[in-house]
Amino acid sequence: MSPRTTSEIMDRFNRAFVEHDPGLLDGLLAEDCVMESVQPAPTGERVEGRQACLAWWAALAEDRTSQFRPQEVVVAGDRATIRWHYRFGPGAEEWVSGVNLMRVRDGLIVEALGYSKTAGEVPLAAETGLGG
Repeated sequence: MSPRTTSEIMDRFNRAFVEHDPGLLDGLLAEDCVMESVQPAPTGERVEGRQACLAWWAALAEDRTSQFRPQEVVVAGDRATIRWHYRFGPGAEEWVSGVNLMRVRDGLIVEALGYSKTAGEVPLAAETGLGG
């Protein structure tokens, strides 16, 4: 069985958040995966290891009060850029714009760096400690 392409991995990763289905994240993350969230400013929270990244993203994917909309995915070899809009929770009226810079190795996500156009704290991130 050949490794999945970066495009296939990004499609499944994004679907986990659009469909609120954390099960789609299973089998996508490398043991040495590193993720940096958009919050807290200025550098974001750093999460290391497959289990820690999976738990962090699963909690975000399970949150049915938020909405995630990928705007554009650009793939270049083992790298991908995901431009997105996100609404954090039921009281949030505005969408936050952001980007994730992703890196894949041997069909698994090894790095995900998140950046957003967010002034101050994102309400849901501050309440849950999830940072976006």
